[in-house]
Amino acid sequence: MIDDVHKDAEQRMVKTLHALQEELKKLRAGRAHPALLDQILVSYYGADTPLRQLANVNAEDARTLLVAPFDKSSVAAIDKAIRESDLGLNPSTSGMVIRVPLPALTEQRRKELIRVVRSEGEACRVALRNVRRNANASLKELEKEKLISSDEATRGEAEIQKLTDRYVAETDSLLAAKEADLLDV
Repeated sequence: MIDDVHKDAEQRMVKTLHALQEELKKLRAGRAHPALLDQILVSYYGADTPLRQLANVNAEDARTLLVAPFDKSSVAAIDKAIRESDLGLNPSTSGMVIRVPLPALTEQRRKELIRVVRSEGEACRVALRNVRRNANASLKELEKEKLISSDEATRGEAEIQKLTDRYVAETDSLLAAKEADLLDV
């Protein structure tokens, strides 16, 4: 039973860390990365469709993304969706290809992005602590129902704490890497 609680807590912590990684991918560090456009939805024949389903997105060079739509009729809709996104990008269309140049980040914008990274990191830490709290509550419930002894519950809580510490350390390393990436000129 303790193993079940431990496995459930670990799965939830892995999902929390994965969600943080996905959020950090969306933050632009100045280099062109195809994942930057992943959250963009294009109005295509009346339905909001993810850009990845309508076009290939590649990094042409360090500062330019190349968007190659599968359907020529979707070029204007993709261009409009990129312009209206909150990323502040200004694409240029040339026939069947859309080039998205990424402007250099200003020092002020870098500091804003670092603030966002830190707040995302804190939200991840809070989520990890909530998982820990729920797992400890489950252990206390098992102890209350006399399904495990108090020694087993204490040992289980110690294991959950070690797990939490490990994932918080992973979170911190992800944040440090992203901050270094943002500060890299």
